[in-house]
Amino acid sequence: MLWWRSDDNRGTKSTHRLERCVAITTSITNGLSEREANDALTAHVCKGPQQHEEVCLGLFTLLLTEPPQAQRCYRDLTLVNRDGMNVVLIKINQILMEKFLKLQDVCRTQLVWLVRELVKSGVIGADGVLMTLMKQIAGGDITSKNLWLAENVLDILVEQREWVLKSGMLVAMSVYTYLRLIVDHGTPSLLPLRQREVDFCVGLLRERFMECFIIGRDLVRLLQNVARIPEMELLWRDLLHNPQALSPQFTGLLQLLTSRTSRKFLACRLTPDMETKLLFMTSRVRFGQQKRYQDWFQRQYLSTAESQSLRCDLIRYICGVVHPSNEVLSSDILPRWAIIGWLLTTCTSNVAASNAKLALFYDWLFFNPEKDSIMNIEPAILVMHHSMKPHPAITATLLDFMCRIIPHFFPPLEVQVRQGVFNSLNFIMEKRVLAHLAPLFDNPKLDRELRSMLRERFPEFCSSPSPPTEVKMEESVPMEMDNHVLDKEDGCYDNTDATFSDDEEELNNKGKKREFRFHQIKETFIDEPADITPYVDQLDETLKEKVLQLQKSSDTETQCEVMQEIVDLILEEDFESEQMSALASCLSELFKSHFRGDVLPEEIMCLIFRNLCQMQEDNSGFSVLLDMLAELYQKQPKIGYHLLYYLKASKAAAGKMSLYESFAQATALGDLHTCLMMDMKACQEDDVRLLCYLTPSIYSEFPDETLRSGELLNMIVAVIDSTQLQELMCHVMMGNLVMFRKDSVLNILIQSLDWETFEQYSTWQLFLAHSIPLETIIPILQHLKYKEHPEALSCLLLQLRRENPSEEMVKMVLSRPCHQEDQFTTSILRHWAAKHDDLLAEHIKALLIKNNNMPRKRQSLRSSSSKLAQLTLEQMLEHLDCLRLSLNNTKNNFFSQTPILQALQHVQASCDEAHKMRFSDLFSLAEEYEDSSKPPKSRRKAPASSPRSRKGAAAPPANNEDDSASSSASEEEDSKPKPPKRKRKGSSAVGSDSD
Repeated sequence: MLWWRSDDNRGTKSTHRLERCVAITTSITNGLSEREANDALTAHVCKGPQQHEEVCLGLFTLLLTEPPQAQRCYRDLTLVNRDGMNVVLIKINQILMEKFLKLQDVCRTQLVWLVRELVKSGVIGADGVLMTLMKQIAGGDITSKNLWLAENVLDILVEQREWVLKSGMLVAMSVYTYLRLIVDHGTPSLLPLRQREVDFCVGLLRERFMECFIIGRDLVRLLQNVARIPEMELLWRDLLHNPQALSPQFTGLLQLLTSRTSRKFLACRLTPDMETKLLFMTSRVRFGQQKRYQDWFQRQYLSTAESQSLRCDLIRYICGVVHPSNEVLSSDILPRWAIIGWLLTTCTSNVAASNAKLALFYDWLFFNPEKDSIMNIEPAILVMHHSMKPHPAITATLLDFMCRIIPHFFPPLEVQVRQGVFNSLNFIMEKRVLAHLAPLFDNPKLDRELRSMLRERFPEFCSSPSPPTEVKMEESVPMEMDNHVLDKEDGCYDNTDATFSDDEEELNNKGKKREFRFHQIKETFIDEPADITPYVDQLDETLKEKVLQLQKSSDTETQCEVMQEIVDLILEEDFESEQMSALASCLSELFKSHFRGDVLPEEIMCLIFRNLCQMQEDNSGFSVLLDMLAELYQKQPKIGYHLLYYLKASKAAAGKMSLYESFAQATALGDLHTCLMMDMKACQEDDVRLLCYLTPSIYSEFPDETLRSGELLNMIVAVIDSTQLQELMCHVMMGNLVMFRKDSVLNILIQSLDWETFEQYSTWQLFLAHSIPLETIIPILQHLKYKEHPEALSCLLLQLRRENPSEEMVKMVLSRPCHQEDQFTTSILRHWAAKHDDLLAEHIKALLIKNNNMPRKRQSLRSSSSKLAQLTLEQMLEHLDCLRLSLNNTKNNFFSQTPILQALQHVQASCDEAHKMRFSDLFSLAEEYEDSSKPPKSRRKAPASSPRSRKGAAAPPANNEDDSASSSASEEEDSKPKPPKRKRKGSSAVGSDSD
């Protein structure tokens, strides 16, 4: 059964396993009727997990290789599986990431058919599989196979539109993918497909714009490329001039451009094979030996005219996703700027070259040092810096582009773009990527006109008119990055020989970031005998014999028996602890294959964990086994989260999660919090599903370590998808998971303001699943800026509209600075004015009178003593005036309520002439109220009465209304006879007064 091409010899072991599963499945059903076969399969899968997996994989393989049996196999698969198709989903993802290009045409067709069926059935996790399948649609490729795949995936998305809309990430990923593909499908023969793609994207963007908003600034870049298509042009105009037509929460283009694009989107437009090769070059290939690798990549992916558009995807991926560690940066590994320089110098299309330069500088245009990474802007400056000598034309064209993009990118935002580029250059110098920019900007190799333009645009970074004669290569700062200067720079983009082969030796991936999805060129591992010679000689004869026996045995059962004997030897009283390190090195080497990829602990490791669980903590053997695990942990850090998994999943370890704390204290780290965070980070990088599985137990068993900060929460929301988010929310709702508590939730939400958009939305969704009163976190409003924190503001807005306003809520809402573009305060006040008018009126009255009675000097001291927003009388009047304008031409009578009019009268009577003039329209409402009652002269003579006694009167007699209003005003003044005491009390602690 050869179901992928015979030129791939790397999947032999996997193929044999699947053939064995098919054989088992066929033998069970052979000669039976459909009903009998189904009963037999059901009985077999109930025997255990291994039998269940064999049958599921057997049916899956038959489905791919035998199309006539596909319907029956899928029906049987849905009936007999016991894990929600989890085994099949994992295998599909594995094939899509590693074998899809090598599948035979029949199997490829069947695999797409299977994904379609999984989507139709609404299988949990099918959205992840569909996104992985979408990743296989290559950009810049209009071959028949790629077009077939793009069309079939589009069919699934269109046919199952209602299912698609349930996953915000799938909506955004689909829009991002097909907006990019539209550019490639402009030839006459492809116009029908392009039209379908345009209709699909426009429909989702108009219907679910805020879900597409999480794409960030690259959404604008993609829309720019297709803006001349009629339907897209209408959308583009709305984006620029009528943003509210797309979503009430969308304030305009600047809001989108200041939002970073998540790595998930930048990575989704490279196929797994492209990603593998590119990451190989940036982590394994030495600088100066890259030519053959680049030639291979050029032949494979960049050899056609259509493939020129792929260069933008590659450059955005290198800038936004490939962020090498300090260790790689300080080595002689091929730097990112060299690959980008090669992509620019080999570009054959003017349009593609212009788009490639925009992709390179895109993060510069609205760069914010507090939110964006130096690694996103570093490649561009280093390409210019290192190209000056060997390729001065490249440096010149990039500098020219940088100058001209400022006024021409989008003229209404020229000031913001200029500030973004200035921030980028300033941050580059601050982080010492380059110590000085003058040698670059004022170099004699540049023509006079360009140098003059640079001096005009960036005088802060230019030297005197007599610049140095050559570019000086700055010395690198190891903490930030290394510029990788070669003695001979003429070959900085290509040079001598090297090999790009599928026969490269296995990499040691330890320490590599999983988010890069780095799959090595060599995809299988050679099962060579482990070399334990340096360590085994350090063991005594008995232990040495057992270790060698363990090395020779091949079946798991024998290995477990020998391992138990080794454990027994360790627990003997005469065991020499000096051997522990050597023994740990032997075991780590022997079982290194157990820790490759996203695998759960093998039986051999579970045996050690089980022995530990069976011992009492006061037993001497307990500490010996802990020392053993600590030594193994030092050699293989994955043991940490494998232990957590065992303690949660094993019945033998029920109720013994506290053992992990003892383990953490026994390690070299010696600290539970540090050890737990490191293990969860390793789990996050290796297996997101396992991370989600462990999350409820970790939060419940170690609340002091998990709830006091947002460190673990950030790890989780950075990698989960929408399905996993929904599962965690269900755990919270059922009481199985508590991720926030009242005393720390506010600080965690404030921390989350610097996270990526999807991470923030996920955090707020998880918070809202808890039953924490909104008043607990309402002070966060003082930290939110409308241009920088749209995610938190939109979530708070939706939650506030469900609440009955309290005085504290109204106070915090009104304490926001009043900006014309910030509609947050006006929108929620208008909602409350419609739904809770009397309650809102009373709160505003109380706050107005309280702030009006506060001496002006104290208000100014309070507002200057803290960086957080403080409620002032002027702010309240500004917001009330905006609310008044918003309610014009509506039937809402909020401003005709007695409490509001009384408060306005009270403020007007004591405020200065400038405020009376500025808010004359607002105060005129109160004057009209006075004019309709008795003359003002009688106000002082009116008997004192409480304003609260009058608030409920719907239609009081005319002669009493003025009495009520005037007495209320004077009552409010006279009922607080000792403001000086309050002033003295407040003045003693001005800095901490929170009102």
